[in-house]
Amino acid sequence: MESLYLLPEPQKIVSGEGNFVLPHYGKIEMDASCPQDVLYAADLLKNEILRFTGMDYSLNRGTQNTNGAAEIILNLDETQKDQGYVLIIGKQGIRITGGGYRGILYGIQTLRQIIRQAGCVLPFVEIVDEPAMEYRGFYHDVTRGRIPKLETLKKLADTLSFYKINQLQLYVEHSFLFEGLSEMWRDDTPLTAEDILELDAHCRKAGVELVPSLSSFGHLYKLLSTRSYEHLCELSDPVKMAFSFRGRQMHHTLNVTMDESYELAVQMMEAYMPLFTSKQFNIGADETFDLGKGKSKFYAEEVGVDRMYIDYVKKLCGYLVDRGYRPMFWGDVICGFPELIRELPKETICLNWGYAWNQCEDGTKALAEAGATQYVCPGAGGWNQFINLMESAYLNISRMCAFGEKYGAIGMLNTDWGDFGHINHPDFSMPGMIYGAAFSWNRKEIPFEEMNRMISVLQYQDSSENLMSVVSRMCRHAVFDWEMAVRFQELTESGIEDDWCVQRLRSCEKEILGAEEENKILLAEELELKKCVAAMTAGEKMAVHDYLIGAEGIRVLNSVGLLIYKNHFLGIKGCADQAKETAQKLECWFSEYKKMWRSISRESELYRVSHVIFWLADFLRDMNKEEI
Repeated sequence: MESLYLLPEPQKIVSGEGNFVLPHYGKIEMDASCPQDVLYAADLLKNEILRFTGMDYSLNRGTQNTNGAAEIILNLDETQKDQGYVLIIGKQGIRITGGGYRGILYGIQTLRQIIRQAGCVLPFVEIVDEPAMEYRGFYHDVTRGRIPKLETLKKLADTLSFYKINQLQLYVEHSFLFEGLSEMWRDDTPLTAEDILELDAHCRKAGVELVPSLSSFGHLYKLLSTRSYEHLCELSDPVKMAFSFRGRQMHHTLNVTMDESYELAVQMMEAYMPLFTSKQFNIGADETFDLGKGKSKFYAEEVGVDRMYIDYVKKLCGYLVDRGYRPMFWGDVICGFPELIRELPKETICLNWGYAWNQCEDGTKALAEAGATQYVCPGAGGWNQFINLMESAYLNISRMCAFGEKYGAIGMLNTDWGDFGHINHPDFSMPGMIYGAAFSWNRKEIPFEEMNRMISVLQYQDSSENLMSVVSRMCRHAVFDWEMAVRFQELTESGIEDDWCVQRLRSCEKEILGAEEENKILLAEELELKKCVAAMTAGEKMAVHDYLIGAEGIRVLNSVGLLIYKNHFLGIKGCADQAKETAQKLECWFSEYKKMWRSISRESELYRVSHVIFWLADFLRDMNKEEI
């Protein structure tokens, strides 16, 4: 087994001498003890054998005593933990014994990974395995610019299941088609009730709990910018506020001194929760930046913002508990007054997030000492990036999972946000998702480069094992990233004050002026990436194309940033021809990027991303006019 990669790595592996050779036709038998759902998992195994060996195995249900022993036997042992399993490959064949449906499924997923690498000749091995953390989740943004197609979400659930992730949450503010709230979603391509019902059913078969998540306090830009509900916004006249990517994340908090705010939140929750089989519900409640600063200012001065916050969250959590749900909420606000968490229903789960590569344990420790039941919530490092910050994500996820183990967290929820229009391609977050799967299942340390070799093989079928190593280097060459571009556009076009933008641009002068050298290095990395294609199976080669589009986005934005900095900040002239050429490159690249977007996502807010891109191109051409 030393030459085979398994992710997450099992808790116990005992290798034997010899191999079991799969016959060219055979049988997968589900013991009569197995639940009916095992048919789905058995079919996954059947298809894996067909895909990676060419052999078409049959499925059967009965007992191991039937005539003609099966090559692969699946059975249930309820004395084991539900998610635990034993996988034995020996002289007599293959046996997977699980403590529950998920245990059998996870044993099958491990066997699929072995077959994916070993083909027909499988090494003798005994694997005894179970997760370190009971709950291992992935949180996917479907609100801040990009709404995936239903088939994309189903594929995501399949990938989560393959790496033994057992929860999925979709971040929703306005991107669901709520009846009676057409003002909120009328210019979007929202998910529908039918979409959620179908996805929930698919997730259940894949062993993934689809947990509803709905903003119900802050982050309600679209809802509180409608004429029907603007009066519930903490700040006055939200309808008159011009849109900006930054502004919609910073404002639009409910005025919780009005009973109607709570009633509206409950109305939306009641419409949403019946679509899910999960009995958990994430109410959001993060980043309530405006709380107590507008219409409720005098009340906040009287009772305190912390009291306003906890009373509203307690009311929502109590409502959910009364309905038989376990509430969840983001922990960033309550970290400022963790002792108040004791006022929430005991069932409540605090989602403790932190995304720094060198994240400290203070927040996790403080919540644990306050008695919180918590998940640790790291990040996949993709937001505002054309290619995810993979090493940063690896370090962050590893640290947060370690903190979770140290302070008794019951779960891990790995986040994949889409700030500033969700420019980041969701598929690029899969390595970060796998880091989370690995470290929440087994706390054994796997070095960054080794983990990337494993992902190259298992996720992309890259026998060279180099793909993820190359990709992880590409993101390091961005000197003018998407957030800088968006905030410069909003500052310059709309006059939105942004000291951070100006200060960061000036502090990065050396890096931005070195953009051409960074682009040369990136071009060399693109060549290395293309070399991986020959070592990949046909079905996975498209991933290289997508990463190349991401790398080109880094290069062209670097060039845009360089010209902007020279002209706008240093007053250097004589760049007219280069500016015109770069504007054309930006538009041509974006034409290809839009194809990639539309291949997996609905149209959603692509128009907002387009506005930024075209504004940048026009800004470059206006520089050209100034020099004529």
